[in-house]
Amino acid sequence: MKLRSVASTYYALGAAGLMVVLGVVWSVYASGLADERGSVRAAAPEEGFLPLVQISLAVIGVLAITAEHATGMIRTSLTVVPRRGVLLFAKTAVVTVVTFAAATAIIMTTYAVSRLLAGERRLGFNESSFAEDVPTLLAAGLSVTVLAIVGLGLGAAVRSTAGALVSVVSLLFVLPGIANYLPAPWNTRIAAFMLPNLTPQLTGERLSRRLGDGILPPWAALLALLAYAAVALGAGLHMLSKRDA
Repeated sequence: MKLRSVASTYYALGAAGLMVVLGVVWSVYASGLADERGSVRAAAPEEGFLPLVQISLAVIGVLAITAEHATGMIRTSLTVVPRRGVLLFAKTAVVTVVTFAAATAIIMTTYAVSRLLAGERRLGFNESSFAEDVPTLLAAGLSVTVLAIVGLGLGAAVRSTAGALVSVVSLLFVLPGIANYLPAPWNTRIAAFMLPNLTPQLTGERLSRRLGDGILPPWAALLALLAYAAVALGAGLHMLSKRDA
């Protein structure tokens, strides 16, 4: 009820939905180039614009807890549900369902529209079938959901919308960039555990042409992805339990 009663939820969903619009623009542009050149190696829009969906829906996770701290409604929530662990994990369940459903719908729609516009043109991203791409699409939806849960956990830990969002942005954009500048082979090994790089590894894609350093099997990538959510929620629960509302 709280999630659907605030305007920020719909703003975040609307921002994430821009992926479909950008996917249309990109597909039309790439199709035009393919008509001129015969074929184009274009990136799939549902992959290229995935960070937009990730950061937009992560806002829902952050605001699910920090908005209550900002307005003082957290006191009312804790009066009704005094067990703080129950409160946090109830929020986690709602955020999980909403963000996974929204992310999957947006990603699938972008995928379908881009392939429809591409037609029979050779664009690189429309050379595989839907059945072959389903694992990648679901992995992308899972990554969005995990990032929203991370945002919820960090929001509960720091009780600041700005602080939690900066932390999420750092995990998504800053730390992976820093990892690339580390000396080999640590750059590849550490980069393999960065949030953006776990998504392709869920379906067995490699981060490097080398067969060794920094490549995780799908099960290890899944565990690493879930570990981000578990650590963030653990930190959030610890701070929520220790501090006064």
